[in-house]
Amino acid sequence: MNSKHFVVLLWLLIVVLKCHCQEINDYDQIDNPAVLPLITQLVYSRISNLTSLLNQEITRDSTFCVKNPDSDWNQAFNFSSDLSFLTSCIKKTKGDITKRLCTAAEVKFYLNNLLEKSTSANYLKPNNNCNLTSWVSGCEPGWACSVHSSQKIDLKNSKEIPARTSNCQACCEGFFCPHGITCMIPCPLGSYCPLATLNKTTGICEPYLYQLPPMQPNHTCGGANIWADISSSGEMFCSAGSYCPTTTKRIPCSSGHYCRMGSTSEKRCFKLSSCNSNTATQNMHAYGIMLIAALSTLLLIIYNCSDQVLTTRERRIAKSREAAARSAKKTANAHQRWKFAKDAAKKGATGLQAQLSRKLSRKKETAHLGKFKILNQETSETDVELLSHSQPITSSMVASSSVVPRESGKKPSGLMHIMHEIENDPNINDNPTIEIETRDKSVTGNVSKGKQPHTHTQIFKYAYTQLEKEKAQQQENKNLTFSGVIKMATNTEKRKRPFIEISFKDLTLTLKAQNKHILRNVTGKIKPGRITAVMGPSGAGKTTLLSALAGKAFGCLVTGSILINGRNESIHSFKKIIGFVPQDDVVHGNLTVEENLWFSAQCRLSADLSKPEKVLVVERVIEFLGLQSVRNSLVGTVEKRGVSGGQRKRVNVGLEMVMEPSLLILDEPTSGLDSASSQLLLRALRREALEGVNICMVVHQPSYALFKMFDDLILLGKGGLTVYHGSAKKVEEYFSGLGINVPERINPPDYFIDILEGIVVPGGSSGLSYKELPIRWMLHNGYPIPLDMRQNAEQFDMSQSVNSANEIDHDGSGNVEKTFAGELWQDVRNNVELQGEKIRFNFLKSKDLSDRKTPGVFKQYKYFLIRAGKQRLREARIQAIDYLILLLAGACLGSLTKASDQTFGAAGYTYTVIAVSLLCKVAALRSFSLDKLHYWRESDSGMSSLAYFLSKDTIDHFNTVIKPVVYLSMFYFFTNPRSTFGDNYVVLLCLVYCVTGIAYALSILFEPGAAQLWSVLLPVVLTLIATQPKDNKILKDIANLCYSKWALQAFVIANAERYQGVWLISRCGSLLKSGYDIHDWSLCISILILMGVIARAIAFFCMVTFQKK
Repeated sequence: MNSKHFVVLLWLLIVVLKCHCQEINDYDQIDNPAVLPLITQLVYSRISNLTSLLNQEITRDSTFCVKNPDSDWNQAFNFSSDLSFLTSCIKKTKGDITKRLCTAAEVKFYLNNLLEKSTSANYLKPNNNCNLTSWVSGCEPGWACSVHSSQKIDLKNSKEIPARTSNCQACCEGFFCPHGITCMIPCPLGSYCPLATLNKTTGICEPYLYQLPPMQPNHTCGGANIWADISSSGEMFCSAGSYCPTTTKRIPCSSGHYCRMGSTSEKRCFKLSSCNSNTATQNMHAYGIMLIAALSTLLLIIYNCSDQVLTTRERRIAKSREAAARSAKKTANAHQRWKFAKDAAKKGATGLQAQLSRKLSRKKETAHLGKFKILNQETSETDVELLSHSQPITSSMVASSSVVPRESGKKPSGLMHIMHEIENDPNINDNPTIEIETRDKSVTGNVSKGKQPHTHTQIFKYAYTQLEKEKAQQQENKNLTFSGVIKMATNTEKRKRPFIEISFKDLTLTLKAQNKHILRNVTGKIKPGRITAVMGPSGAGKTTLLSALAGKAFGCLVTGSILINGRNESIHSFKKIIGFVPQDDVVHGNLTVEENLWFSAQCRLSADLSKPEKVLVVERVIEFLGLQSVRNSLVGTVEKRGVSGGQRKRVNVGLEMVMEPSLLILDEPTSGLDSASSQLLLRALRREALEGVNICMVVHQPSYALFKMFDDLILLGKGGLTVYHGSAKKVEEYFSGLGINVPERINPPDYFIDILEGIVVPGGSSGLSYKELPIRWMLHNGYPIPLDMRQNAEQFDMSQSVNSANEIDHDGSGNVEKTFAGELWQDVRNNVELQGEKIRFNFLKSKDLSDRKTPGVFKQYKYFLIRAGKQRLREARIQAIDYLILLLAGACLGSLTKASDQTFGAAGYTYTVIAVSLLCKVAALRSFSLDKLHYWRESDSGMSSLAYFLSKDTIDHFNTVIKPVVYLSMFYFFTNPRSTFGDNYVVLLCLVYCVTGIAYALSILFEPGAAQLWSVLLPVVLTLIATQPKDNKILKDIANLCYSKWALQAFVIANAERYQGVWLISRCGSLLKSGYDIHDWSLCISILILMGVIARAIAFFCMVTFQKK
């Protein structure tokens, strides 16, 4: 046996060596079954060497479509698993196969013809073997020829095409012979290349599409004729529902498996998907339904649990607050009862002591009548009588009365000794906070000295205890003695606010565009600790005066001077301690009353202030404004009812009160309020004034009860001229001096405004018209009179005027009438100046003189983020509608546009880019367009614009992450592309991030209607530009600026990577036509993210630059 094996092995070695030394067709051993496998391996090795050589040369020109050359070519031409088609061809050609195989030059010639757009895949350019003068049968499709027997073939030769015109015959199975060259090329894996059969009815060689040449009766159908893209050679691809393990075998897909077009093996379907036999794709609708169910459940859990957590937390806080309020009230009542009892005991003890003193004095008088001398008596009977009946008795009086027996050398009585012990007992104190400390060790009464309260119960106990203490103090202050006033004035425990006094002289505001006066020569002063009311008819410049004092007068020429505390400082240097209440109720409707006030307090109070102190401030404002009953109610919006209009107005004022301003400016805070609500608001403002706050407010025809609560009054007439400025109590006296008396049962403010409006003519002997009242005020105070008003002032005593105002004529009476072009140019110039003024104001950095350090950007970002999160949770219904629309869009587009193998799903992805961009942009517009007024108010007060923007963007990231999943749960499982779910999700995630940033910029730059229109137009227009042929360089550059181009390219590349083997030429052709590069997937993702970042930067710049008109 050993000798026989040795002989066989020796014979096989001789055959192999012989194979390497001569051509295969020289053998006569082809029919030998022992030698044929070796010959097949040898031929395959030569084919492998050829494909590896072509791999290196062709990929130089095809790098845009070949990501991994070795892997791609290996998946196309690795036949090592089954070489039966090669063995069959060797037998058919009788060993002549290597002379029929295409050399590297011929393969390159064929592939280069395919990559040229001007050449059809069915017709190649003329060459050495097939041209007008030489056309053998091997030039026909499906046929090949051999070289001359004496000619040797070098398959690696990539420069010269050999002469190949002899022994022409049909192409072998598993090979294709193109029309126009006379050699064979192996069919790539994933193709099915059997011999063609003639359909006598149509004259077509099936399954291919070529016909037999005319006038050649001996010519028969050959093999495959072309390998190109799917549109040109779809008949060569292994059909959908079948798989081709080799290029000569096609097997139907079994049940439970699916086979896409061009598959080399069948793939098992997922468990829940349905796959019948001969199925091209698996039905994964169940997974889409499961994903939607899981996502819906997750969102319901997030929204419901978050809402439940917030509700439970608010309920617990409310319980803690109510318990703390009850405890503080109970403690205050107990303290009040103890105080009354102590005062009664002191009073009784003093009376008893006085009675005993009188008895003792009478005994002394009887016993020592002769020794009594009037000049030497130390305490008279009258003094004792006064001492016993004086009220109230203070501890200082008691102490002074106890001096008498001590000076006489006697000890105080026992009852007085008890009283002194009560006074000096450290365990008994008038401070209720110390009582709380003794009764509850967990709560520290004095926050500044003791341990800081940290639980809600402790904080609320501290806050409500302080409130009760303040109420008791206010009650005591109603009947203050002189010593009580001194004690209150010297109380150092109460935090003081810095005073702001604003004085203005000859303040004049003129519209630049119209040369019209809004305010004119207004002189006066608003003082801290006083409430100044600004009144006048419509158009008198009341709001303009407040805007000028607050530094918010734009588009006006401002002359005159405004001094802050007697110094020429910018009002913006004090904006951290200035509160401005706008006329409109700019309040977040989807937050509760307490949440609105608490957010303003957190962002605007001093960062050094402890949380208990901030809670105390908020609770004090809620208490003073009478908002306890609605503190946990949503403020409400136009669509959703909330608190009443009066309560909303008080919340609007409370937003500025919680920041403890030194200057509080209010624009018509009582408009729309009834008398009771107005008085409640004025009482709250009166308490602020008692703390030294400078309050200036515009009011329209207040009731007499409200009018009496004002300290000062600024009465403006038409044209912005001052009619009166001074104490509100002396206004009637001033007008009486002018002969204008208020009739009985007429409200003085109403009467004065009716006069200034010209409705009522002043009665009496005044003889004045409303136009002359400003002049009389100027003469009364010695103010200079403008030039154009001197004529009206001649009837009065001009000696009263100090000097005349040197004023330029702004009325334009001396100007020459301008042409239409001149007026148009002036308007454009004024608008440009106005925008420039606004931009300079927004970027103006004034030195901070407020001496208040508010929270930094990161702290404010945290507060803004919490607020935005609460608002988003309360918009769950709107979010659900957004998700439902995306879900329907994914289902519709997924069912209508299937993933086309010719374009790698480009059509469906194009619609996806448009739909997702449009829907996500429209939804993202709500982030900023609905809150413009709120942002303008908050930024004017000194809050961080960056923190506001980042918080909005951070909350929107939740939608950025969820919305791609919602859309793909329908679209992906309906279209079932070859790319993975993860690839599609990443592209869609970056797309949503990009378009959200663009939506931010649109919502900030345009009004809501225009922003929605742009959001609809941009995705359509940009996608059309991105999908146009890029023949023009300018059009190509424009397309590179379109985000839709990069999103579509990323989608197509991710899908094209999954097409391998027989799809290689289809991939290259499609990517070449679209101008895409298979290596640019990461670049596309990066550009989408970069565009999103740039869009956000532009949006932020526009937000801080372009303010309210």
